[in-house]
Amino acid sequence: MTIVILVKGGKLTIITVTAPAGRLDLTRRRRLAESLTDAVLAPEIGQHAPAARMGFQVHFKDLPPDCMAIGGRLLSDQDTPRDIMTVNIAVMNAAWPAEVRAEVIRNVLARLAAACGMQAPAPTWWVNFEIIDEGSWGSRGGVLSILELLDTGVFTPERIAAIRAAIQPPT
Repeated sequence: MTIVILVKGGKLTIITVTAPAGRLDLTRRRRLAESLTDAVLAPEIGQHAPAARMGFQVHFKDLPPDCMAIGGRLLSDQDTPRDIMTVNIAVMNAAWPAEVRAEVIRNVLARLAAACGMQAPAPTWWVNFEIIDEGSWGSRGGVLSILELLDTGVFTPERIAAIRAAIQPPT
């Protein structure tokens, strides 16, 4: 599953969740489409802004059990296959201190567990958080900077200041 936050045509975040085929049924996908959007939205822009939610896309990526392995063995070859999933979160370079990344990761794992009807995430679910360098994100037919998106009205003043400080350090 891939979530793309689009604010006036600009991408801010892509989340890709890869799971064994059939693990996430239609009901779970519907729940995740909304809840994973919320898991990233507030930490990214500093508030829950319904206008920013409209730009999210969700894509589910299912793999057959013979295309996923854990412990060096294909899921299809295991007597009791493990519940494995990976979540990759790619964000535009901005203010992403460790505590904000940790908040996003905890949010994503909690929402995934809730959607799957579990009390806690499985220990075989892994989340990776990747920051895409400034100048390495394309949209609207060219390279996009998060700085171009700060005047869209969805970022809080605190997030704008933090992002500007992270991207444009004092001279």
